[in-house]
Amino acid sequence: MTRNGLCRLDLRASKPFAVCAWFSSRFLLSNNTTIVTVSFNSSTVIRELLESVRGETPCIVVDNGRSDGISALAAEFGADLLRNEGNQGFGRACNAGAALVKTEFIFFVNPDAVIAPGCIDALEEAARQRPDFAAANPRVVDAEGRSKFKTTSILLPDGGTRAPLPQTTTQVPVLSGCALFVRRSLFEAVGGFDPAIFLYHEDHDLAVRLSQHGSLWCVPEALVRHLQGTGASRTAQLAWFKGYHMARSRHFVLKKHARPMPFLRTLFPAFGELLLPHNLFSTRRRSRSLGQLMGALSSLGDHGGYKTK
Repeated sequence: MTRNGLCRLDLRASKPFAVCAWFSSRFLLSNNTTIVTVSFNSSTVIRELLESVRGETPCIVVDNGRSDGISALAAEFGADLLRNEGNQGFGRACNAGAALVKTEFIFFVNPDAVIAPGCIDALEEAARQRPDFAAANPRVVDAEGRSKFKTTSILLPDGGTRAPLPQTTTQVPVLSGCALFVRRSLFEAVGGFDPAIFLYHEDHDLAVRLSQHGSLWCVPEALVRHLQGTGASRTAQLAWFKGYHMARSRHFVLKKHARPMPFLRTLFPAFGELLLPHNLFSTRRRSRSLGQLMGALSSLGDHGGYKTK
């Protein structure tokens, strides 16, 4: 039993709502926000995230890969732990965690991130000041303090327009999933993350759907540090795996949102990536490019959707 009354258990991410009724009477929080983070062999990096919110904000860790040591870390920092049976994909794991949240807001945060003091307060304040608020990103910086801000997407009708990081809270056309703060009622209204997307592009797909119900924002007063690429070990095998699913998800979301020539717009970038000279000097990059090409080719028959098991 954890500090929020949750028992640790195993469950399938494809059936997260089956246990909601049992948890409802136990998961009663006075806080306005709950953090949901997905661990895929991320026990070496998730400590900093849990430490950055210790005792301040409820946190649910969804273990998507039987991470060594994750149970002890969750217990040490008072986080609630859900274990999936194998890697169910990022979106499904997020949905499994979100199904247990009872607070007004959900903050999806990558395990290789650190939440700065005052970040959640700033996000909540931005939401309260805007009745049509659906979701937001904080200001996200890398390990060197460089801002990561994107306003373009393959799902936007014109691809979007590049813009500098705003200095004040500003409405934006799309959001990143590495630190995604969302009003729970709207997240549930749109059905959460699409379970047919295994990995990549699920954040932009969700943002486009949320934008039909409310507004999307960047809140630069809120800060998250994201050490991109350290959420799991950086092996050639994992690079191939990520490249494969990146291409499949690209085809799927392009077709889902009726963008023109979804297969060709998936195949050509994958083929072009393979021809880049850096592949000659990096086994991991070469594996990622090969994975993208194989993923693009495999999506021809089924459009890249992840099948429910």
